[in-house]
Amino acid sequence: MNLLVTGGAGFAGSNFIRYILRKYPNYRIFNLDKLTYAGNLDNLKDIEGNANYKFIKGDIVDQRMVFKICRNNKIDAILNYAAETHVDRSILDPADFVKTDVIGTYNILEAVKEFKLQKFVQISTDEVYGSLTKGQFTEESPFLPNSPYSASKAGADLLCRSYVKTYKLPVVVTHSCNFYGPYQYPEKMIPLFVTNLMEGKKVPLYGKGENTREWIYVLDHCRAIDFLLHKGVNGEVYNIGTGVEKKNIQITQIFLAELGLDKKMIEFVKDRPGHDWRYAVNSNKLKKLGWSPEYDFDDAMRETIRWYQKNEWWWKKLKSGEYLKYYKKQYGL
Repeated sequence: MNLLVTGGAGFAGSNFIRYILRKYPNYRIFNLDKLTYAGNLDNLKDIEGNANYKFIKGDIVDQRMVFKICRNNKIDAILNYAAETHVDRSILDPADFVKTDVIGTYNILEAVKEFKLQKFVQISTDEVYGSLTKGQFTEESPFLPNSPYSASKAGADLLCRSYVKTYKLPVVVTHSCNFYGPYQYPEKMIPLFVTNLMEGKKVPLYGKGENTREWIYVLDHCRAIDFLLHKGVNGEVYNIGTGVEKKNIQITQIFLAELGLDKKMIEFVKDRPGHDWRYAVNSNKLKKLGWSPEYDFDDAMRETIRWYQKNEWWWKKLKSGEYLKYYKKQYGL
């Protein structure tokens, strides 16, 4: 099987590529990535010499490039990890989010239609549903996005729905809870907080840290996407979740305990505009199909912390450039 993974040099995409190459040694993977600030070829350094892997620098906003890759490499399926995802950045400058998340997805859908591909898996987020105080989002929950990021993902997901209904395309859309694991760019909460604490710096916690998220280890997410690539029903939407909910302050306390630090390392900062209170998804539909999470939260979180401790070479150079300037400006640190 020939797979095109878009955004494969990012956190989730790179983990998926590594997972697939290990599980399916006969699959060929073509990684199309623009290499923005969050796209990092160091994420795939260990497999860059694999004969079944090829990196292509490019942008899904360039439809001709997407078509060329599908035509020249006889692509069977596309997995779209390419997205602008950071909420804070979307608030400051929404334009790139609309281009990549909406126009880019449109170009992929056109390629699926043009070359009659077997499957397109759109990797999306539970943030399209908005925020809730109790209960869980289901696949039938209305879209109520509260940031330019989640609105751009909602727009892309609705495009996918329209292409299924209009053109009968083999599309599966996923709405996942929050990821964590190795190779996550250190603007996201978990790698930001862990690496800040390792450097002796305080962690910027929004509000009182009461906002709640559901968490999934990145390899469990890889397993879910692999499962849906092969067994997902065309035209369906699937929530991907674990049922593990944690307040941001609880996550922070885990880091402090693991690193032997106290609450003096927390700096409570002004909450961001439109900050969703809580996300939680009902993933019974996917579980009934045969998938379930395997990784224990506490074990996987400790392993994640250890990975950042062992791989300073990877994250220190990321924090020395644009990323650091951005956060100093954002949080006044």
